[in-house]
Amino acid sequence: MAKKFDRSQLPPSPDLRYETALWSAGTRIVAGIDEAGRGAMAGPVAAAALVLPIQADLCRVMHGVRDSKEMTPRERQYWAGQLRNLAVEFGVGFGTHQEIDELGIVAATHLAIQRALSLLSCAPQHLLIDYLEMPEVPVPQTSLVKGDARSLSIASASVMAKTARDELMIQMDLQYPGYGFGQHKGYGTALHRQALARLGLSPIHRRSFKFKEESE
Repeated sequence: MAKKFDRSQLPPSPDLRYETALWSAGTRIVAGIDEAGRGAMAGPVAAAALVLPIQADLCRVMHGVRDSKEMTPRERQYWAGQLRNLAVEFGVGFGTHQEIDELGIVAATHLAIQRALSLLSCAPQHLLIDYLEMPEVPVPQTSLVKGDARSLSIASASVMAKTARDELMIQMDLQYPGYGFGQHKGYGTALHRQALARLGLSPIHRRSFKFKEESE
């Protein structure tokens, strides 16, 4: 597992230092990978794999992309739209709430990542992953603690994973009204806990989780 990282060494915003080093060494297809929804009490975990173009002014063009948790919903939606055009390609995969209960959150997250990678038409030559390691994927990889704050590829993947999962949870709000999934996206907010007290568990709640209060 990746070593502990000194937060004081974090750059002001995610950059391309890892990507540039790989590109310069001849590794042209670098996929950033991140997930969303690991700590939620309901719904799937999502993962995105995203390949950025080799472009000199990319940091300037993508200024504003960062860890999706630090962005407003409007910022995430804006950049998700931009990234659909800027990225060479991307894929988003999910690990279902049933898989989370049956296999555990780590294994379900690995499944989501593998599914995201399977959607890429070009096989990545290197993976930049936020914290996790993927020994089951036979591709060279770098696991970065706080990767979404350090690598622009990972930060971009975090935006795509977060927005895709949020959209799905908004759909779940229509299917299972009363829980507020459209607002808290399945995380353990006070609103969510109050709904649980009234309604009990929905079909998409993770039975294996201890329902602690968490922020989105």
